[in-house]
Amino acid sequence: MGIRMLDRRTVIATAVVSALLAPIPAVAAHASAAQVPAACRSVRDPDLAARMSRDIRAALSSREGTVSVAVRDDKTGLTCGLASARQYDSASVAKLVIMEGALRRAEELGRGLTRWERTNVRPMIIKSDNESAVRLWTDIGRVRLSRFLTRAGTTGTALGPKGYWGLTRTTAADQMRLLAVLTDTRSFLKTRDYGLRLLSQVRRDQRWGVPAGMPRGLRAHVKNGWLPRATHGWRVHSVGAFTGRDRMYRIVVLSHDNPTMAYGVRTIERIAQAVHRGLGQRHGPVRSLTPESEISEEPDGSAPSEPLPGWDEPEPDATS
Repeated sequence: MGIRMLDRRTVIATAVVSALLAPIPAVAAHASAAQVPAACRSVRDPDLAARMSRDIRAALSSREGTVSVAVRDDKTGLTCGLASARQYDSASVAKLVIMEGALRRAEELGRGLTRWERTNVRPMIIKSDNESAVRLWTDIGRVRLSRFLTRAGTTGTALGPKGYWGLTRTTAADQMRLLAVLTDTRSFLKTRDYGLRLLSQVRRDQRWGVPAGMPRGLRAHVKNGWLPRATHGWRVHSVGAFTGRDRMYRIVVLSHDNPTMAYGVRTIERIAQAVHRGLGQRHGPVRSLTPESEISEEPDGSAPSEPLPGWDEPEPDATS
């Protein structure tokens, strides 16, 4: 039913329900502040939360596609969430789970990473090497990876079928939990510093996305995924933690239904700029938008483009 056929009350109700329960297409950002509930909250700084809510929705204004956002700032207690329970094919973002699973297994066995594990974990993260991911995925095994996900507190992440780790389904909320495993000082993962260090060394051409607009004095720890498939177009994801002196915050943006990779990257970077601007008001940005000429449009190779028999695609209106 078109909006022009609805009365004003129904418009308001529809906008509220959509914001809370549905994947938020960027065009929903056109709705007024009165029609859409706040995306961000902070008991310590409610004014910041209100500004950030407006800025994130403005960044999504006129953008196509389906987008989910999660933000957490330890200093202000700010949390933001837009459709954060919406599931997406994770593409190469799944490598974060694989790396953390490898680190956790080593700790459970009372040892450090073996030489073989290090020679696979490092290129899997820094270069997004798929062969290394396959080897680790197979070696760690689904049972141990599933146990790790439970320990990390994920609720909407499902491992991909068989060897298709790139088809692992995940949510923005769960990616926030997985970043917390590496950044929270109370984390059960003792070797989290090693994982964070690798994420800070991801090669330059794969550091687009959430670092855009990052203020001076911070270090970006980032992992991205970019994969086109027969349904939902390009999956373009970026997850990152930003650390500095007495400062740490995390940003997750997952998206699909993008017409091109460059389009998805630009959507993510507009959101990231808004977040960094709000959280780093006293510092100028050090990272600008990625020029489209530097976005290759080459898939990350994490999964086949066609649907797999017996493996259903996410429904367009699914939220979990």
